[in-house]
Amino acid sequence: MKISAFTFIKNGTIFGFPFTESIRSVLPVVDEFVVNVGKGDDDTLERVRQIGDPKIRIIESHWNDKMRVSGYVYGQQKMIAQFNCTGDWAFYLEGDEVVHENELDTIVNACRANLDDERVEALSFDYYHFYGNANTYLDSPRWYRRAARIIRTSVRSIAPDGLFWHVLTDRSKVARYPRAAHSGASIYHYGWVRSESEMNRKSEYIQKYWSKNHERIDYREIDPRIVREFTGTHPAVIREWLPKEKGVFQPNPDHLLTSREKKHRIMARFEKWFGWELSKKHYIAVKP
Repeated sequence: MKISAFTFIKNGTIFGFPFTESIRSVLPVVDEFVVNVGKGDDDTLERVRQIGDPKIRIIESHWNDKMRVSGYVYGQQKMIAQFNCTGDWAFYLEGDEVVHENELDTIVNACRANLDDERVEALSFDYYHFYGNANTYLDSPRWYRRAARIIRTSVRSIAPDGLFWHVLTDRSKVARYPRAAHSGASIYHYGWVRSESEMNRKSEYIQKYWSKNHERIDYREIDPRIVREFTGTHPAVIREWLPKEKGVFQPNPDHLLTSREKKHRIMARFEKWFGWELSKKHYIAVKP
């Protein structure tokens, strides 16, 4: 069994991505790591080269800045990297996602256990969405609690906007989400731990690819009810990168809920009352 990993990144340093930590977190258990580096304005390419691991294979690409509909350019760049994977499985990590060293064996075992099960096209992961600082994560139907991050390379898959996969059926023109078994592991997502200035710089730049206007991000303006204290341990590879603040992040207690946040509060009540899990899932769960 061979496991590939892949990602795409552009201006990772300018936008504060912990992309080298992300790559290094899975290098011990993959056979290759394909990194698609977009031509940018910082030292992202050099920093990937400096990791110095022979498993890393770099592709240099140019982004189509004229493609500004629904994040499609992200899908293009994701698939450039994925289509260069040669393993049985392709493990996709975004530049702000990290895997814990304690779960590496679990991931490999899940790949091996599902290798011959034709029902399983992908593997899903639980998610920690850290927010504001290293001691805080968010728990809400708004913040997806699981996502598929490993997919078979033999499956005809596409990523329409970089965020998830569609699988093409035998009818070719019909697409669906991949069928995924749970990996038993988690993804640690640190995008919202960056400084506000880095996050706003990133948002201002990328919104053009989604045909949207940038709206300034203020970390304190969020529903206080979804803030949770993190009591576990962070992956060793990310600990030096993390901000050093102590205590749980404190949002604005007088925050005015948006209509979307009100909807998610209602959904959270239904989750509590009926034991449901209502966050968005871009995969079809395969039962053991």
